[in-house]
Amino acid sequence: MAKEKVEKQAPVHAEKKAAEPKAPKQKITARMKLAYKEKVVPALMKHFSYSNIMQVPKLDKVTINMGVGQSTQNPKLIDAAVADLTAIVGQKVVITKAKKSISNFKLRAGIAIGAMVTLRGNRMYMFLDKLFNIVLPRIRDFKGVSDRAFDGRGNYTLGLKEQTLFPEINIEKVEKVIGMNICFTTTARSDNEALQLLKTLGMPFRNQSTSVNQQQ
Repeated sequence: MAKEKVEKQAPVHAEKKAAEPKAPKQKITARMKLAYKEKVVPALMKHFSYSNIMQVPKLDKVTINMGVGQSTQNPKLIDAAVADLTAIVGQKVVITKAKKSISNFKLRAGIAIGAMVTLRGNRMYMFLDKLFNIVLPRIRDFKGVSDRAFDGRGNYTLGLKEQTLFPEINIEKVEKVIGMNICFTTTARSDNEALQLLKTLGMPFRNQSTSVNQQQ
C-alpha cells in the first residue's frame, strides 16, 4: 500500500513544478530611442514648425557594408570579416557575392566579396549610441564627421577605415584591417531635415557648412 501511495503522489509533485510561472523576459529599450521620443521629436517640431508629429523625420534603418576585395586571393578573409561584423552588431550577417565576372580583377561571378547587415528598431539605436559616443571619439585627431555626405534624399553615408575602432574587436586577433560603409536611411524629405535629425541625435559633425541649406 505504501508503494502505491508513493506512485500516486509522484505525478502530483511533477504537476506542481510544471505549473510554476516563469519570470517574464524584460525588454531593454535603448536610451537613444527614448531620447528620440522625449527630446528629438519636440526639438524638430519646434525647429521646422511641424503641425503634425507624423511629419517629424526618423531613422528607418542603418546598413553596414564591409568590402573584402582581397578575398579573391585569400578566401579566409571573408570568414574573418563576417566574424568581426557579427561581433560588432550582434546579429546574423549576410555574405555579399559578385554578380558578374571581371577578368581584370580576377573576379568570378558568385565569389564572396564582402559582408553586410541591416539594423532596425532597438538594435539600431543601440549601435548608434555606441558609434556616436565610443567609436568615433577613438579616431586619431578626430574633429567631427563631414556634413557633405548626404545623397539629396535625406540619407547619409559614413565611412570608417578600420574595424578595430569598435570595442568588441580584439586587435591582436585581427588578420586584416578592413573598412566599412555605414548608411543612415531616414524618412526626411530633404538633406537639411536629415542633418538636423542626426545632429540632434548626437552625431558629431565637424562644421555646419551652408552647402546643405543652399541646396534646399
